[in-house]
Amino acid sequence: MSSVSHALTDSATMVRRNLTRMVRYPSMMVLLIGMPVVFLLLFVYVFGGTLGAGIGGGTGGRAEYVNYVTPAIILMSITSAVQGTSISVAMDMTEGIVDRFRTMAIARVCVLTGHVVGSLVQTVLAMAAVIGVALLVGFRPSAGPVEWLALVGVLVLMAFAFIWLSVALGLASKTVEAASNVGMPLVLLPFLGSGFVPTDSMPTVLRWFAEYQPFTPLIETIRGLLLGTPLGNTPLVALAWCVAIALGGYLWSKKLFNRESTR
Repeated sequence: MSSVSHALTDSATMVRRNLTRMVRYPSMMVLLIGMPVVFLLLFVYVFGGTLGAGIGGGTGGRAEYVNYVTPAIILMSITSAVQGTSISVAMDMTEGIVDRFRTMAIARVCVLTGHVVGSLVQTVLAMAAVIGVALLVGFRPSAGPVEWLALVGVLVLMAFAFIWLSVALGLASKTVEAASNVGMPLVLLPFLGSGFVPTDSMPTVLRWFAEYQPFTPLIETIRGLLLGTPLGNTPLVALAWCVAIALGGYLWSKKLFNRESTR
């Protein structure tokens, strides 16, 4: 068997291991999906009437606001779901299972690959669940088949980028408890972007930060594909952020994992 075939076989085994863990311990999946769903229901039914009044030139309402806020909640479902990746990686690193893997004749790359692919499957399921709930509470996208196909590609790319970042955060964490908290800024940053209110309603300094932080172009790209709002060069900016985050997360993860391997 060639080295590539060996690596693919070992990676498939690790992916199956992570998916099996997800099935056997569904409470984590429920928790990670539940948080964005709770945010969606909270903002639609508690704040939607008031916040929606400022959408669409003051003519909006709860129905308008659910369309506005859903793209942000979809992105939050990604950042929430990948928190489980950090926890899972930290568990493997602190409980000794990775040390056992290193004594076996398996490809080194398969350990992290299993976490990335397994988490990608979990994240896609989380996004599907959030979109389903959004449709039930009144979300009405205008996207056609082409836009939906482009959206799937964009969301998978975003998930892939944040998963690699979460893998690095899990490797950098000394304990599982630290890993469960280190990714919290990823959940909070959409609030400081265009996800819940337009950036032009913010104070000057906060508006500048909101417009130039990575989550705003990501949200606006999702919003444009789903609702037909003007995109301009926003998808290119979002793509650049995804590539930068994915590459940075991968290189950081590789450095941390190799450092642990030499100890």
